[in-house]
Amino acid sequence: MDEQNHFKFTPSVWIVPTLFLLIIWTVFLIEDTFNLKLNPYGIFPRTFSGMKGIVLSPFLHGDFNHIASNSVPLFVLTLALIYFYRNLSLKVLVYGILLSGTITWIIGRNSYHIGASGLIYVLVSFIFFKGMMTKYYRLMALSLTVVMVYGGMVWYVFPEVDAKISWEGHLAGLITGFILAAYYKTPDYVKSIQYDWEKPEFVAENDAFMKRFDENGNFVNPPKEEIIEVLETFSPEIKYVYEYIETPKNESSND
Repeated sequence: MDEQNHFKFTPSVWIVPTLFLLIIWTVFLIEDTFNLKLNPYGIFPRTFSGMKGIVLSPFLHGDFNHIASNSVPLFVLTLALIYFYRNLSLKVLVYGILLSGTITWIIGRNSYHIGASGLIYVLVSFIFFKGMMTKYYRLMALSLTVVMVYGGMVWYVFPEVDAKISWEGHLAGLITGFILAAYYKTPDYVKSIQYDWEKPEFVAENDAFMKRFDENGNFVNPPKEEIIEVLETFSPEIKYVYEYIETPKNESSND
């Protein structure tokens, strides 16, 4: 795949993460302004009524610090996901929310689990593992950048690091990101550039460069007309003046 067509900045790259932030902040401000209690719409593990939180929990936050700490990484990671994995971004976002929420519903403590941090862990995990799997330099660089910026988040997937956070939601997001990275395929960027000699129809005897060597691998001086013709194929607007003087075999030069 042509990377110029794939890695292309379009309005959706920033519109989607901006819309996501707009929704969660609108919900938070409405809850805070009208003194509503929306926590019961979060995930409550292993109960039928608590299943609605699988979809709704990413849009709910407990306080200002909670939503503020999630806003920047959510925006940045969603933007990176859409820019670098455009064709997979919608699937990763939708299935990331559903699968991580379901895992949280299964393994979580008997408490309401809310917040977009589970989705953030999905994005960190997916971007890191998928970049390593592709072995493509741009995506691997993105993976390493994510590790440097958000690598410390890994500690919050373990129990008792902070009793106030949902480590189950973080762990569910980490697992989900890895699953999605392994399941969804991306273009083989490494093999997207194919040189002439890698093509099945390549015949060495017909190649202009290979003709310059004999069967023993020695360079053969071509006629000056051929050299000028080859040079002009690269820069036809430039005129070359070429003069070739063959050194007699019985002469030698000293430097």
